[in-house]
Formats: sequence, structure tokens, C-alpha cells
Amino acid sequence: MVPAFAATVLTLFPEMFPGPLGVSLAGKALDRGTWSLDVRDIREHGLGKHRTVDDTPAGGGPGMVMRPDVLAAAIDAALADPAQAGRPLAYLSPRGKVFDQAMARRWAEAGGVTLVCGRFEGVDERVLEARQVEEVSLGDFVLSGGEPAAIVMIDAVVRLLPGVVGDEAVLNEESFADGLLEYPQYTRPQSWEGRKIPAVLQSGHHAEIASWRKSRAEDITRSRRPDLWARYVAEKNNKSG
Repeated sequence: MVPAFAATVLTLFPEMFPGPLGVSLAGKALDRGTWSLDVRDIREHGLGKHRTVDDTPAGGGPGMVMRPDVLAAAIDAALADPAQAGRPLAYLSPRGKVFDQAMARRWAEAGGVTLVCGRFEGVDERVLEARQVEEVSLGDFVLSGGEPAAIVMIDAVVRLLPGVVGDEAVLNEESFADGLLEYPQYTRPQSWEGRKIPAVLQSGHHAEIASWRKSRAEDITRSRRPDLWARYVAEKNNKSG
């Protein structure tokens, strides 16, 4: 079986994988061969007896920086596989473009991605320029390394693959599917601690339920994510115009 998606991860800590990707939906899909995971140890390309991968920052400063020759060797070895042609190559960095659902779809459609997990104070800028590496961020915060971000991003992609989520209609109802955060969800019991399920959800009127859900999704997005709301309104106006 040819996997629908292949993830290649370059890391100094290969033992962190598959981690959460080996259980639940992603893990079952990995076992079935729906997707594949190739984890490569950057230290295999390290220098000398101690497999050195880093050095002090040019210009001074705290911490260490991953060497360009070492990282380039790791990237080149991964990209030597012809199957890598046309697939995104991304370095996980707090200064990168923020990962979102649209990027997850783009990677899924590309059939694979190669993710470079940084450590220390980062990597030498020259290797990013020379190998045209896209920088991608999980959000406006700093992690100890790119590995947790890689796991999150791969999970977001894998669940979009055919057959991974049992009821694929669920994917069209989730947050960000149409530019909005998801509407509230309820289940039994009908009344809990004096709080009741909204009557419209028990009415059986599908059009009214859909309208209520859309309205609540808009309200939540407007109040919690003004940035998403502004983009949603702009796209809506462009379509109507």
C-alpha cells in the first residue's frame, strides 16, 4: 500500500517519535499504512568523534546555534529520495508563518512534508536561505525544540487523509472548516445542574438547527478571535461583491 501522506522529520531527538502519533486515529492510520513516518537523526551528520552539531553564535551571545554544514547534510540526505520532489520543506520556528488549517490541507494535498526540528538558539540562517526552507510556527510562544510542534502539525494533517476520521462529514463541521470557530456541542442528559440543551437542537428542524449553529459560530468567532472574524467578513464580502 502506497501511503497517502509521508512525513519526514529531522531531529536531534528521534526517540520523541512517534509519541502521540502512534496512538488513537493517527496511530491506527500509521499501522494501516495510510501514512508513513520517517524520523532521521541530525546527529548522524555531526562532526568528529562527538558528532558535534552546534557552535557558538557569531557576534557573541548566549546559547548555541546549529551548524549549516551539519543541517544541510541532513536535509540533502532526506531530499535525495525522489519521492520528496514537490513536497514542502519547513523549519519549525517561532518567527515563521503561523500554521493553520489551510496549511494542513496544503501539506495533505502535497502528499508529504519534511520538517526540520530546531534546538538551541536556532539554526544558521544560511542553510535556510540555501535550501529554501519555509519557516513555520505553531504560535506566538517558544518551545524547547521543534519536536512537539512537528507532532501537532502532523496530527492535524493526518486526520484530513481519507479514511482516518470515521465520519468524514465531521471535518466540514469543525473549527476553521469555513473560517469560523465551531459552534457549541451538547449531549445527554437533557438537563444537567439546571442547564438545559437549547430547545432548537431538540426540535428536529434541520434548517433551524443549521441556522442556530451558524449564528453561534459567528458569535463565538466575533468575540474570541477578532482576527478570524475580520478575515471571514472580508471573504464573505468579496464573494457577494
